[in-house]
Amino acid sequence: MKYGVVVAEDEILIQQNIIKKIEACEAGFTVVGKAQTGIQALELIREHNPYLLVTDIRMPVMNGLELIERAKELQPDLDTIVVSGYSDFEYAQQAIHLQVKEYLLKPVDPDKLKEILQSLAAQYHVKKKEVGETFSSDLSSRSPSEIAELLMDYLTREYARELNLNLIAENLNYSPSYLTKIFQQYYHVPPTKYLINLRMQKAKEMMEKSPDTPLHLIGEAVGYSDPAYFSRVFKKYEGVSPQKFRDNQ
Repeated sequence: MKYGVVVAEDEILIQQNIIKKIEACEAGFTVVGKAQTGIQALELIREHNPYLLVTDIRMPVMNGLELIERAKELQPDLDTIVVSGYSDFEYAQQAIHLQVKEYLLKPVDPDKLKEILQSLAAQYHVKKKEVGETFSSDLSSRSPSEIAELLMDYLTREYARELNLNLIAENLNYSPSYLTKIFQQYYHVPPTKYLINLRMQKAKEMMEKSPDTPLHLIGEAVGYSDPAYFSRVFKKYEGVSPQKFRDNQ
């Protein structure tokens, strides 16, 4: 099994070096796209639905942190690794708030990278078994409308967990883009956006029904372990911060 990776790095030699180290790890990851700008990387993510994004911080047009934020709007389950220089270490805290898996300094330590990729691969293996209980290959004979309904029911039921559309699609022998197309055909919204909208709706309901519950616990309850990231997503979709929304009730 191969897990797709997009690498975003504007310096070609460094980019090639990172790609070489990823492929040398033999952890099941394969580079499906390489970009020199954040805009290029975003298009590759839209095209390939990778499991992992490896990105530098400083790039022309769009920096790595902005890229991560916009990429997660397309693919909330996307894992990310930031690779950068010592001078950019001040960005580490921001990277954490974007739920980045790791922040690595250049030059990338191949042993550390291998450890990270092996850990991610192990996590994907476990998650694949979990989603396999609902999305097994014998469902491939079902009609597109039944598959879309099954996915919608699953997202509605498991919205608070860390979900991975790639693993679901793989269990059905579909590409993520085809599964998204089926879902959108019947529900008029991509599954990733449906998931975010559902999480925001659940968060608002919890704030209204439980005004004394700390906001970070509400964020965790709807699938966001980092309070700052929850607040960022909530404000983007609702126009106000969670605290402002609560104050207005």
